Amino acid sequence: MRAPAGPRLITLTSDIGSAYAAQMKAVLAHRLLPGNVVDLAHDLRPHAVGEAAFLLRAMAGGFPPGTVHVAVVDPGVGGRRAPIAIECGDGSTLVGPDNGVLWPLATLLGRPKAYRIDPAKLGSRGRVGTTFDGRDLFAPTAARLALGVRASRLGRPIRPRPYSVPTARATAGGARGEVLHIDRFGNLITDVPTDWLPDSAPRVTVRIDRGRPRTVPVARSYETLARGRAGLLGSSFGLLEVAVREGSAARRWSAGTGSRVELRWPSGPRGRDRK
Repeated sequence: MRAPAGPRLITLTSDIGSAYAAQMKAVLAHRLLPGNVVDLAHDLRPHAVGEAAFLLRAMAGGFPPGTVHVAVVDPGVGGRRAPIAIECGDGSTLVGPDNGVLWPLATLLGRPKAYRIDPAKLGSRGRVGTTFDGRDLFAPTAARLALGVRASRLGRPIRPRPYSVPTARATAGGARGEVLHIDRFGNLITDVPTDWLPDSAPRVTVRIDRGRPRTVPVARSYETLARGRAGLLGSSFGLLEVAVREGSAARRWSAGTGSRVELRWPSGPRGRDRK
């Protein structure tokens, strides 16, 4: 599928906060008209590459073909990791560090081809130090891509570092997985698909890491839980989440991203077959 004519849309995702993100947008504003840049998030958990990879795929996957997606979650900035651009089968291009953060989205969009960005080919002022490639390398690259330059003209081919978002494992009468993301409300987004939960299950036993098992109700919405009550819901990611109404499940369970999760439910007909 071809990219749309005219300047392409650019999305920005990072853990760098609004002040640093503004400097990236200043670079883009010199080349693109207002309205071409969309902020997805700049408050991601610092240095959490795996969590960012999951969120980037979820946030950016629905954008139009041909979009340029920039992701800056880059604890290795200035080091050996490569700056890359990945062309995808739908005409979109991903820009960021070669640390795995781009790979789940790249594989979702299909047929990824990666190139190592050569700063000498950007025609910009170059890097100022080694700590802010988001401004000095990735933003200039995104601007050129948005104006029609192919990634192959900005560097040589490279085999990027792969990364796979963790997936849950089905067990007899339940599932084992982990927490992929903790949202700003303290909800624990697991890697267990919502449709693994039997339709008939009114309650589920939840164990986080080595904590004691707790049995919680299955809720259709937060409203159906009493205030301060914990429950299990199907999240907007299509994954099961552990939540506390108007409270924090992360605090109650002392959980973090990567915490192990075990769910056990009564046997019964499932919403769909597990795969």
